[in-house]
Order: sequence, then C-alpha cells, then structure tokens
Amino acid sequence: MTFLPQELIRKKRDGGTLTRAEIAFIVQGITSGAMADEQVGAFAMAVFFQGMSMDERIALTCGMRDSGTVLDWKPQALGKPVVDKHSTGGVGDKVSLMLAPIVAACGAAVPMISGRGLGHTGGTLDKLEAIPGYNAVPSPELFAKVTKEVGCAIIGQTSAMAPADKRLYGIRDVTATVESIPLITASILSKKLAAGLDALVMDVKFGSGSFMGPLEKSRELAESIVTVANGAGCPTRALLTDMNEVLGTTAGNAVEVVEALDYLTGKQREARLHAVTIALAADMLLASQLAGDLAEAEAKAEAALTSGAAAEIFARMVVALGGPVDLLEKQAQYLPLPALTVDIPAPRAGVVTAIDTREIGLAVVAIGGGRTRSADPVDPLVGLTDIVGLGAAVGPGQPLAKLHVRDEAQAARATAMVQAAMVIGEAAPVRGPIIAERLG
Repeated sequence: MTFLPQELIRKKRDGGTLTRAEIAFIVQGITSGAMADEQVGAFAMAVFFQGMSMDERIALTCGMRDSGTVLDWKPQALGKPVVDKHSTGGVGDKVSLMLAPIVAACGAAVPMISGRGLGHTGGTLDKLEAIPGYNAVPSPELFAKVTKEVGCAIIGQTSAMAPADKRLYGIRDVTATVESIPLITASILSKKLAAGLDALVMDVKFGSGSFMGPLEKSRELAESIVTVANGAGCPTRALLTDMNEVLGTTAGNAVEVVEALDYLTGKQREARLHAVTIALAADMLLASQLAGDLAEAEAKAEAALTSGAAAEIFARMVVALGGPVDLLEKQAQYLPLPALTVDIPAPRAGVVTAIDTREIGLAVVAIGGGRTRSADPVDPLVGLTDIVGLGAAVGPGQPLAKLHVRDEAQAARATAMVQAAMVIGEAAPVRGPIIAERLG
C-alpha cells in the first residue's frame, strides 16, 4: 500500500492512531530521506502534542531498530546471556565503568553501547577516551571479539545502527520536540535493541541533575520504556534513581575514571555510588536469569568486587581496546590531572540543604570538560573532585569541592557556578532513598 507522508502527519496531528504499516512507511521515509526535514519535523511535533499509544511506540521503536544493523550474537556462541544497561544521564554518573565488568564477572556478556556527553550531562565515551589509546569506536569484529573473550566491551554507537534515530533526533533537537516521552522511548530503545540484547536494565534519573526532572515525569518515561521494550521482545527492568546531588564525589572525565578505578580496586567506594551500582548489577543479573532473587544477585555482585574479578575484567577490556596494560597500577601516570588545583570555599558556615546538580554539570562544561554542541572538543583532564553532598556541614572557607583547571579564569568561572549551585542553610535536609522505585 502506498501512503502519503502529509496524510499520515495529518492523521497523527488530528489525534488518530497510526497502524504498524503506516509507522513503517514513516520510518523508511526518515531513513531514506524520502520524507523532507519539514515533514519529519511536522511528524515529531504531531507526536509531541498528540502522543502515541503503546502499540504505536512499539512499532516506532522496532522500525527504528530495524532501520540499520541489528547485531546477532548467535554466531559468537557466547554461551551466556547478553545484557546491557542504559542511563538517562546525570552528573558524576560513572556507573557504567564499574557495572559492565561486575556483571561480566558474574557470567553475563555485556556489549555496552554508550554515548558522549551533551549539555550538563557527562558521557561514558568521553570518560573512557581520557584513557590513552582506548578505542571507543572499534570495528564490529573487534567489538565482538572483546565481548566474547573479556566478557564486556564499552564502545560508541556506529552510524550503521538505528540511522532513523540519528536523523529524527537531529530534527527533534532543532524543532523543540525533544521532550516527547514516546519519541524519547523509541530513541533510547531503538539503539539499545539494535545491540541484540537478551535483557536490558534502565537507570532513569530524577531530580535537579536529571534530564527528566521531577520523579513523576521520570516514572512516566520508565513505565513507557519497560512496556515498549518488553513488547518488542526484550525483557526489561527499570530503576528510578536520585540525581539531586552528584553521584560519587567527582564530575569530569579523567577524574571520574580515577574514582571508578578506586571503586573497582577497593580504595574508596562512596556510599550512594555503591548503592546504585550494586542495585543495577543485581537487576541485570535477575533480568539475565543469573540469580534467583534480589539477595542472591546482590551477593554475586558484591563478590565480583571483593574478589578483584571485576577490576581484572576492566583492566583486560582496556588493554583489548588499545589502552595501557598497567592502568590500575599507574593511574596517575596515564591520567595526569592539571597542575592548577583550587579549593572552592563555602561562602558561609552551615549545612548544604539543596544542590542545583545541573549547574554543577554546567560548571564542568564551563572549564572545558563537556560540550554544548556534539562537535565541541573536550578537555579530558579538567574536572571537580571532593564534591560535598546534601547534609554536609561546612564552615566559612571550607571547600565545597576541588577544581582541576588549566588557568585562573576557568577557576573563577567555575567557582562562582559551584557556589551558586550549593544552598547553605541551618538544618540538614531529609535525604530520600537513592533507589526510589523498581519497575518490571
């Protein structure tokens, strides 16, 4: 059957429900260029205002997944479940660096396809590329080889995967239609499901440093993703996790790699970061049927850490993808932070009662550690360490965080931003649970 793009746009604009065939036609038009940018933008705007049923979301997700290469792990004869995690992004979220080797050490294959930072959020690929020699965009053959032999590989999305999403997202970005839950759902899942997964776990952030903001909006997205992914044939679970403060104590690229290495080797494990990492690892093991219940899954994840198995797998992954063989032993040599370090003083005595976590992320961008456009370069070595959390007591002049910067001008700019982001009052705030809800 032949369809006209403008008639399908009209149908959705007027609140109609598109059929699977109609959505397949739209996705094909987006991928091939048969639909003009104006038509793709109009379609996105129609969805933004009218929404989509769950069946429409499943059809859109599957169509976008199938618009390019879909990985098939059967020829690799992995003999283990293939599972991944996706986070909606935040500040200081270096969880993937620890999570992939932990879950691999527990018997899963983790082909983790991650993204770069944009706006106030950091990107896993930018963190890994702070490691000298690390190849974040290997050939498909090397990606498969490392996944099979090491157990995990963290790389970037190739242009061959979900090309419909790449074009649609670019148009959404310039037509003010990014914040559509049906389109966000299809965008996230089309890329993840193209990785040929047996199971997926979502980390959906809420709070001042999250993409979605309030818990209610984050829950709506999590419910959409879980329903659509399961409807597309991929068993999926989701956790709603708090991003009202930085996750861990660092924000940047090299500084977050250092914190991840300290975590894996047992040198230091910040409590909230540990809680999120173990919770996600446990859900990945449950989704992969590698544990019978939550207690068993958490125990397996903890054992992978304490035995050193997870650290060993991370080290092997780095070497297999071109990084140094002695990164764990000589991290200061390979991740040299800038010589200029500046303590950011608290403007007055009191207790940190609230944090604009998004502003902390933007402070990292301001010193060159992030990007506002996808083509912007990133300085991998600048960042923030020793960031205080909610409830921290500070005296006048005591540090809220430590800056690692290239020059005094950067330091002055970031200092003002971090001080403005931290609200200092008299009474300690009530901290909510780091894991607010589990879905699926």
